[in-house]
Amino acid sequence: MSSVFPLRPHASLEQISTPCLVLERGKLARNLTRMAATLAVRGVKFRPHFKTAKSVDIGLLASPPPLGAITVSTLREAEYFAYHGWRDIFYAVGLGPGKLDRVTALLRQGVNLVTLCDHADTATAIRGFAQREALTFRTLIEIDCGDGRGGVPPDSAELLPIAKLLGPCFAGVATHGGQSYGERDAAGLARVAQAEVAALRTAAAGLHAAGYPSSILSLGSTPTALAATDLAGITEVRAGVYMFGDVYQAGIGSCTLDDIAVSVLAEVIGRPAHRPNEFLIDAGAFALSKDISTAKLSPEKNAGYGLVCDLDGELLPGLRVANTWQEHGLVVSATPLPPDAFRIGTRVRILPNHACPTAAAHDRYFVVNRSRDVLTEWTRVNGW
Repeated sequence: MSSVFPLRPHASLEQISTPCLVLERGKLARNLTRMAATLAVRGVKFRPHFKTAKSVDIGLLASPPPLGAITVSTLREAEYFAYHGWRDIFYAVGLGPGKLDRVTALLRQGVNLVTLCDHADTATAIRGFAQREALTFRTLIEIDCGDGRGGVPPDSAELLPIAKLLGPCFAGVATHGGQSYGERDAAGLARVAQAEVAALRTAAAGLHAAGYPSSILSLGSTPTALAATDLAGITEVRAGVYMFGDVYQAGIGSCTLDDIAVSVLAEVIGRPAHRPNEFLIDAGAFALSKDISTAKLSPEKNAGYGLVCDLDGELLPGLRVANTWQEHGLVVSATPLPPDAFRIGTRVRILPNHACPTAAAHDRYFVVNRSRDVLTEWTRVNGW
């Protein structure tokens, strides 16, 4: 992948073109170590999710050689990581029959691809395709543990017919505790974590009793991966946004603001004299995303479209991105700003509300480590 803005010798955050995505390598490493160590102590296999990072360079840190099991959210990611050598990949989104050709291509390359389904029609399509292509498909049935997004309830009468239709393609059950994002404290996150575990145990027990044992019981979200303590019977845990953290994750207690490893570098392009507590930056909805999830938290935790840091990544209290247009962001201060503050050309860094859609707006990371010096660029894969 070619660089849109070629890296200059000894480039710094004062020199590179804005807006762009900045990654703090030290914070990334700390976040990776924290999650891996937590799950190692609990004795469960970890399958990191690359839906947020989408980068082989980060992949080599989170799942180092010999390359281990990983999770992806798109077949583009699966193809990208397979190209770079990963072989045990879980595509953790309900599989549509229209994607079976691409799944088959990956299987023929020797990728041990695990897929997901929650409907009899999908199961029928997978089984038929596997038979026609003479390939071994491994498919998990998605269980709804309370998130209400996809999956069947763990005690649903739909469960066994799906397993029967999958037949030899059936490999186990998976769930995602997305409702954890609605919790506000450690006790709430622990409750959701145990709901995930209970849902998988219930589903697997019922299927086993009917003659369909599960070799895989897979669960995960960043908040519950850190909160779950009783993981008996669970074979693997998934998590993704933990690599970077974001303001929403800090708001619900699964990381701190100091853990956030990504920010958007932006330049001040407007300083209206008649609005002394505001300034405009060149990072808008296309660079920051339109996510305002922190508005669901308490008023003091509402970060608008992101919190503002100085060029060194130090949080500037009282500043937040209060509005965005496509290429403009409006930063508002709780109090009037001095006239000589945030002059045109000043650079700031914005901590994202939700790292996943913010990162998806960019094609690379500009990597730093507790300084303004850009160490390298890491490209990422986007699209589907």
